[in-house]
Amino acid sequence: MLPGRNRESSDRFGRFTEWVARAMGTPGFLAGLTLFCLAWIAYNTWGPEDFRFDSAALGFTALTLILSLQASYAAPLILLAQNRQDDRDRVQIEQDRQRSERNLNDTEYLAREVVALRLAMKDMASRDFIRQELRSLLEELEKDKDDVQR
Repeated sequence: MLPGRNRESSDRFGRFTEWVARAMGTPGFLAGLTLFCLAWIAYNTWGPEDFRFDSAALGFTALTLILSLQASYAAPLILLAQNRQDDRDRVQIEQDRQRSERNLNDTEYLAREVVALRLAMKDMASRDFIRQELRSLLEELEKDKDDVQR
């Protein structure tokens, strides 16, 4: 057997189980199954007696067996489809957790950078501070100039 062949076969069967689960959960399936059962019962109740194949007197045994067989296959197929969905959900949850962790780390880094920029901005001289310093220097120079002229 080829190495990838088993996985491909398993995946194909998994997709089939999901298709069955999706199909059985539709109103069309329920309506079709209802019509099938009604047609079966009607034919075997009012159809030509020589051509009836499931007796109403015996409680439609063949119909009961067919529906039991359908149910016995449907339940495991639906469970398999749910297991596949659970596996996909688990992978998605792990990816979401990793993405959230990265986002948190990025946000914390950006917050630290913003704080560092704010601290750096506090140490920088503002325009008003520089103007005030220049005015005080100008006043000192004018005072010195006046002292020198006297």
